Amino acid sequence: MKTLTSLLLFAATLAAQPGLKVDTPMAPPDWALMERALLDANSEAVEEFADKYIDERGYLAHTPRWGTLDGPDDAIETYYNWTLLHALGGSDGVLEAFKKGYEGHLRQYGELRTKDTELAANGAYHKDFITSSDWFHTAEGMRAFFLWGLSEPNNPALVNRMKRFAAMYIGEDPEAPNYDPEKKIIKSFWNGSMGPMMRQATLYDWVGDAIPGTFHLLHNPARSSQMLNLMEWYPRMLAHCTEYLDTLGDTFLNMASTLLTVNAYALTGDEKYRDWTLEYMDAWKERAAAAGGMIPSNIGLDGSLGGEHNGQWWKGTYGWNFTIFDGELEQIADRNYWHVSIFAGFANALLFTGDQSYIDVLRRQMDLFYENKRVENGKTLLPQMYGDPRGYKYDGEPEWYRYTGNMHTDRLTEIYLWSMKRSDLERIPTDTGWVGFLEGNNPSYPVQAMQRDMEYIRRRMERVRTDQTTADTRLADYLLNLVPATTDTLTELTTGGFFANGRVWVLHSRLRYFDPVNQRSGLPQDVAALVEKLTDDSVVVTLVNTNQVTARTVDVQAGGYGEHQFTGVSWDGGEKELDSQTLSVRLEPGSGTKLTLSMKRYVNQPSLAQPWNPAWVN
Repeated sequence: MKTLTSLLLFAATLAAQPGLKVDTPMAPPDWALMERALLDANSEAVEEFADKYIDERGYLAHTPRWGTLDGPDDAIETYYNWTLLHALGGSDGVLEAFKKGYEGHLRQYGELRTKDTELAANGAYHKDFITSSDWFHTAEGMRAFFLWGLSEPNNPALVNRMKRFAAMYIGEDPEAPNYDPEKKIIKSFWNGSMGPMMRQATLYDWVGDAIPGTFHLLHNPARSSQMLNLMEWYPRMLAHCTEYLDTLGDTFLNMASTLLTVNAYALTGDEKYRDWTLEYMDAWKERAAAAGGMIPSNIGLDGSLGGEHNGQWWKGTYGWNFTIFDGELEQIADRNYWHVSIFAGFANALLFTGDQSYIDVLRRQMDLFYENKRVENGKTLLPQMYGDPRGYKYDGEPEWYRYTGNMHTDRLTEIYLWSMKRSDLERIPTDTGWVGFLEGNNPSYPVQAMQRDMEYIRRRMERVRTDQTTADTRLADYLLNLVPATTDTLTELTTGGFFANGRVWVLHSRLRYFDPVNQRSGLPQDVAALVEKLTDDSVVVTLVNTNQVTARTVDVQAGGYGEHQFTGVSWDGGEKELDSQTLSVRLEPGSGTKLTLSMKRYVNQPSLAQPWNPAWVN
């Protein structure tokens, strides 16, 4: 039962924000019943998964080891969307399972000791942050952590850690001088709580120590169904990373570090986090302009384009020209990870400023793909790599190569949702998928997509219940193929948000919801929401109370971080002017309505404060 103080606070909050009472009867639509069922199924599946694979200490039931192939980032990635699920309306048990697993993970990998690499000689973490890694792997492992604040912005452990981690990149931690404020670079591809790696990486940095045991080595898709003796296979694992050793200088992967500062700002309101983010991203904007619109994959320690590769800015580990020989797979591999961090970085700058020139950088990069397309047998092909097609270690005149049918539709969708320009929409299919639904061309999408998610959960839980492996035969990546939570469809349908290829970094969305009665994030019990249309200055959403007996109240926020502002609301038979970040809607039993919410986008600074506690958290 709530205390008198919290009830008074709740009442004061309701009085302070605009409200709307809905009493129009609406029989629960199929999508609404399916949405509530999908939230429940996700929650139940996560809790059952956690009961099986997380022990009483919070340790994940597997064999820990250092490395990027199956190391700490994969272990914590098991929980990658659990905090998001809770923030959408999943059970409190989901959030508790994440926190138990997260704290246990830090202890479990804090106990790790390595001999062949110094990076984990005293544990994989220092000050609760990875000692040193690249931001492709670091950010993957931190996905749930980055969205934790959506549910618990007042959690001291979260706030203190986010500030501590951000300090490692804005120049406040003398143990981790990762950033050069003069050159505006992060000094190394490898960075973290022990500072930048200012030497060439070793194979052991990438792969870790050999350990006894027989495992499924999922990083080798040709043999993932086999159990292999790791000690015997270890030389092949080392061969996997033979050409991954260049380290010095900044890389476009490091833009993901702004995920720390955007969250630190949203939790505290301290301008230094905003200032650093924009300083760093403005430097990258200038570099892209200097490279003719291409976003460079390597910046030298002197701040110059390609400074560690004789001016060849397309080189570097995971860079535009990263065509290597994988000695484990025994084949040439193209591993240009251009898309991993740049969208996060420039979108974070947009979140702070509303300045569409940051999205212009991303659009120009996509233009270059399309300007160099080919048409073969009537099919359009886009290049995926840039540089010398003979490979990363060779010199030659740069050119586009490796043409495939990957049209980067998911990234183009992000650009459209950030810009809302119809010209950006022209590159996206509008007859299928979620965007087709928003355009009125795919009305069956919500129910069909949620049915697919239900089937996904069912199949995953069948595998969980029939899994006969034991902790001593599992490495960190094994459970990623069993974890059951699926949140992309729920994010699209309820908030108007979108994650490219399942990437969860920042919740860029039109709406977010809160339960003011229970004072928690997410859709309240029995409430369903469907975003049906998006324009530059409005969102159409239907809200339904599926409970036929009890009224429900939901607070609707403009944007995942309150970055937008409502200017008005209209519904069947009513219209009201607004000037607020939130709108409280009381849904009488069995009622529902379609709201058209007009808004100004990106006019507020991002904040994780909840409606009943609007002050900054410090």
